[in-house]
Amino acid sequence: MAKFQYTAYDSEGKLRKGIIEADDENSATVMLKNQALSLTSLTTIGGAQKTQAAKSGAGSIFGMPKIPKKQLCTATRQLATLLEAGLPLVRALRTLQRQAKGVQPQLFKVMGNLADSVEGGSTFSEALSSHPKSFNKLYISMVRAGEASGAMEIVLTRLAEFMEKAQRIAGKVKSAMVYPIAVLTMALGITAALMIFIIPKFGAMFEEMLPGESLPGITQFVINCSNALRNHALTVLACFVGIILVFKLFLKTKIGSYLWDFMCIKLPGVKGLVIKNVSARFSRTLGTLMGSGVAILSALMIVRDTAGNDLFAAAIDKVHDAVKEGEGMTKPLEQSGVFPLMLCSMIEVGEETGALPDMLNRVANVYEEEVDRAVEGLTALIEPAMIMFLAGVIGTIVVALFAPMVKMIDKLGG
Repeated sequence: MAKFQYTAYDSEGKLRKGIIEADDENSATVMLKNQALSLTSLTTIGGAQKTQAAKSGAGSIFGMPKIPKKQLCTATRQLATLLEAGLPLVRALRTLQRQAKGVQPQLFKVMGNLADSVEGGSTFSEALSSHPKSFNKLYISMVRAGEASGAMEIVLTRLAEFMEKAQRIAGKVKSAMVYPIAVLTMALGITAALMIFIIPKFGAMFEEMLPGESLPGITQFVINCSNALRNHALTVLACFVGIILVFKLFLKTKIGSYLWDFMCIKLPGVKGLVIKNVSARFSRTLGTLMGSGVAILSALMIVRDTAGNDLFAAAIDKVHDAVKEGEGMTKPLEQSGVFPLMLCSMIEVGEETGALPDMLNRVANVYEEEVDRAVEGLTALIEPAMIMFLAGVIGTIVVALFAPMVKMIDKLGG
């Protein structure tokens, strides 16, 4: 029989530490699980020096990398599976660390540091808080709720499902933008090639064949643009880059961010996609948090910070204030004017029936499907629009080059 020192949470969410005798580590884990304890660490008596060393190194989190979202999502689901199988938290984290060795360096480093922190006496949520690059407020709050309820594996499974659905929606939106960006890049490349190599030759020919005669306005404009691009290429490039940087800096300001978000929910074609996407994220995040045991006021603050749109964030802030005063969520949501009426109605039903988390997740499923359809519709609209844009740019240059040739033909014919 060996002695093991353990740290675990009981069914009331209280942290308990003690010593247990068992044949081996697996037997000790089973015994503690039978006592309705959620195990966080298990150390053989005599391994205190190792624990102390882990404690002394737990705080060295400077320079910790950020785990890529896809890796974090997979690791969260694997961690939930390992905990559900009865492994202690530290051992589960060490298992993930070993799997990532030599393959996923960011995950390897962070998992090792988390295991050291928990082994040194920190709670899992406290260890996660030391890595804000990898774990956001939503993640940490749900883990904290899992610690309090003693159902960590269930909470981590919900987290993994939430992250997978969020990634799927983000992936669809990004993929919808690949085509227009590719077409726009191609249009700019073709236009630049024509301006630098082709138009100057036509300009020289016009000067030779039509000496002293004025060119059509569109032709002269194109030739002037070509000369500016050839003679001041660095200046033009610097101006182009400068405009992009100024625009990005403007978006980082409070007024710039607000104006951009306002434009996104007012611009035809984009409006529906933005509203449905934010509504899906709001419903899924709030439903997941409340279903995991996070208090509604704390959940609303997390949802506000992850809204992704300043107008919706301001509306959620008002909902938080109303709930804090003892009111329901429905009225301030309707008064905001940005949330869809269907979402407000479903939340009202959820509040009346006492099944708000379940109702929010159902609404999220509906809006996620609508986001898929909206992305497909937007892609179908963008494709002909970009083709027309490309045809317009090339067509303008062709007209500009052939307009003086009519004069040249008439002159030669005369």
